[in-house]
Amino acid sequence: MTSIEYRKFITATQPVKALVSALKSQAGRNNSGRITVRHQGGGVKRMYRQVDFKQNFYGITAKVEAIEYDPNRTSFIARIIYKNGLRSYIQAPQNLNVGDEIASYKEEGPLKPGSRMPLKYIPVGTAVYSVELNPGQGGKLGRSAGVFIGLSAKEGGFANLIMPSGEVRKVLETCSASVGELSNPEQKMVVIGKAGRSRRLGIRPTVRGTAMNPVDHPHGGGEGKQPRGLKRSKNYWGGGIRGVKTRDKKKPSRVFILSRRKK
Repeated sequence: MTSIEYRKFITATQPVKALVSALKSQAGRNNSGRITVRHQGGGVKRMYRQVDFKQNFYGITAKVEAIEYDPNRTSFIARIIYKNGLRSYIQAPQNLNVGDEIASYKEEGPLKPGSRMPLKYIPVGTAVYSVELNPGQGGKLGRSAGVFIGLSAKEGGFANLIMPSGEVRKVLETCSASVGELSNPEQKMVVIGKAGRSRRLGIRPTVRGTAMNPVDHPHGGGEGKQPRGLKRSKNYWGGGIRGVKTRDKKKPSRVFILSRRKK
C-alpha cells in the first residue's frame, strides 16, 4: 500500500491551454439544485483535459510529446502531435514513452502500445483498452487505470471480449480498440490516509445507517449501539443491497452478454 501515486513517468506538469476547458463542479446537484448524488461537494478546482477517444486521423503517425497527469481520470494521459501539426490528448498505455510513434488505422497495422484499429484486425489473445460499443462512437469500455480487455474470439462478425469484471460480452468486429494495457496500475494501491484528502477530491463524509434515527434510515434507531434488526441490510431508500441484481432484465444490450460477471 502507498499514499501517493507512482508518477515517475510524468514528463510535463502543465497542460496545453488549447486542450483544456473549464469544468464546473456540480456537487451532486441536478438542474433544479436538488442533491441526486450523495456525498459529493467541495474539492479542488479542476480543468478538463479534452481526451480524444476516437482518434480518427487514420494512417497519420503521431509522436508522443509528453506524459501528463489528469485529475479527472485514474490513468495517465499522453500528449501527441500528428505529422500535420495537430495536437491532442489520448489515454496513455503501459510502456508508451516520450518519442514513441503511434497511429490509428482503418485496416491492419502494427501491434504497438497505443495503436488503434478495428477489432477484426487485432489477433485473438491481444490485450486491448478503450473499446467502442458502436463503430465510430469512441472508446467506452476499459478506460480505468491498469485495466485491459482480453480479445478471446471472433465469429459471425462479432468479437468476444473478456471484461476486467469477468463478464464476457460481444461487440461488432468493426468497433475500434487500442492495443495494450492502460497506465498507472498502482493507482488501486493508493490509501487516502486522512479525511482532508477526501474533501480535496470532492468526496463528502458518508454517515452509517446505524448511526441515524429510524426516520432517516431503515437501520436507524435503538438505544446505544444496536444491530440492524433486519434479516437483510438495506440502503437509504429501503432497497436490498447484498446479492440484488439491479440490471434491467429487458435492457436491449443483454443479448450481447454471453456470461455475467462473477459475484
